[in-house]
Amino acid sequence: MPEPAPEPGSAGAIPVPDSAFKGACPRCGAPSLFSGWVKFAARCGNCGLDYAAFNVGDGPAAFLTLIVGTIIVVLSIALELAASPPIWLHLLLWIPLTVVLVVFSLRWAKGALLALEYRNAAREGRLKEPGA
Repeated sequence: MPEPAPEPGSAGAIPVPDSAFKGACPRCGAPSLFSGWVKFAARCGNCGLDYAAFNVGDGPAAFLTLIVGTIIVVLSIALELAASPPIWLHLLLWIPLTVVLVVFSLRWAKGALLALEYRNAAREGRLKEPGA
């Protein structure tokens, strides 16, 4: 008889980096998290975990835009102060680099956020019942 899949918050859950980098289900570890480049599958084909129950939203894109944007701004200022290249070189260099970094890291960020939601049993906000 197979072992039951670990529940959210349990020690047996798949580590977040494994789930994020491999696109693995946070419950069973099967590589079933994505059905496209950054589109989540409806559910895990192995253990049946419903990925639609998790609300990742725009969080990964917002975090990546801020993080990558900060790195790009610091690098572009450093280049400007060191070499003073023409503006067209800045545009040619930093715009494509920003797009590439955000797009290619989006899959990892979405997988990590979903795995963190699973591990911490995070759900939509609910009000506490009076007297409970």
